[in-house]
Amino acid sequence: MELNTRAVHVVNEPFPEGSRPLSVPLVQSSAFAFESADELAGAMAGPDGPYVYGRRGNPTVRSLEKTLAGLEGGAGALAFASGMGAISGVLLALLRPGDRVVAQHTLYGGTHAVLGDLAERYGIETVRISGDDPAELEAAAVHPATRLLVLETIANPTGRVPDLPGLLAAARALGVTSVVDNSLASPVLCRPLELGADIVVHSTTKYLSGHSDVLGGAAVFADDALRRAVWPRTVELGACADPFAAWLTLRGIPTLPLRMRAHCAGAAVLAERLEGRPGVTAVHYPGLPGHPSYERAGKLLSGGGGLLSFELAGGREAGRAFIERVRLARLALSLGGVETLVTHPASTSHRELDAASLAAAGIGPGLVRMSVGIEDVEDLWADIEQALG
Repeated sequence: MELNTRAVHVVNEPFPEGSRPLSVPLVQSSAFAFESADELAGAMAGPDGPYVYGRRGNPTVRSLEKTLAGLEGGAGALAFASGMGAISGVLLALLRPGDRVVAQHTLYGGTHAVLGDLAERYGIETVRISGDDPAELEAAAVHPATRLLVLETIANPTGRVPDLPGLLAAARALGVTSVVDNSLASPVLCRPLELGADIVVHSTTKYLSGHSDVLGGAAVFADDALRRAVWPRTVELGACADPFAAWLTLRGIPTLPLRMRAHCAGAAVLAERLEGRPGVTAVHYPGLPGHPSYERAGKLLSGGGGLLSFELAGGREAGRAFIERVRLARLALSLGGVETLVTHPASTSHRELDAASLAAAGIGPGLVRMSVGIEDVEDLWADIEQALG
């Protein structure tokens, strides 16, 4: 063959028998070749057959999906290009025009935005509940078009923990599919499928990857039939996970339990100290005895989490001043990485909400959100004190 031909057809060497790589290989290929037309046609049938095209499946991505299903105790999983890709893919796959969704007040701003868009475009109504009483769900689900219940294990950014066992049992009795965003807890602190959830979604960008270098999402399913029902829509949307992002997430997962313990320990210390600090009018952290979800969090979670928020007496201007004055913590719009990050939710992650919706979600104008990293807690406290000072 000529050099031009040999340059195209590089050697794709299989692993020799008797050994295998210790880490999951990165298969950065958008398409896969077959020996026969029948094999190619047969591979198009579902999510678990031979690999055909990157949007339909990839070996590295499938390794991540199986890993996440194992961590959450699910029957299977689907990986997405982002956390919002996972949320949007699940909602669009399971909802039809005229359906109704029941959702807790304190949801991530992006989820609020998607639900608002579904209402405007397709007449999909969202009914809000506190998440504290299954009777609220039972009252809302009287409507025959109620299809989904949407919850968060730990609400962003207030730390509210809903009555997962009660709400999930009520949803199952009513025939309503339940979706729980477990991004802030991770499988280390809580596994909602074990409590009765149908679907758990994650922004793998956060604690699962843990190093602020990945954009990804995932949905884990209690029932494989539900996963197969959602999969075609994910293919159509094109919100599939990139193999390199999946590989980076797989690299981060082995240290997840260690990192989560460090996040929780640091956040607990800072929350306790902030609670008595002049100029701080409220601290939101489920590990504090005064938090509305303290007792429930103690029963459902294996730790208070790595996210806390606190309200400053000076309102919006005080909040903005604080996030600009920190030096060790970084002003950035994510969470769950090894470094500490701060944001002002009212002007960033929850900017889609009007004043009434912000109030209903418990987000005041001076609220600061802090994703506590794994730095030394005394260094973090010194930074907080100088910024408050």
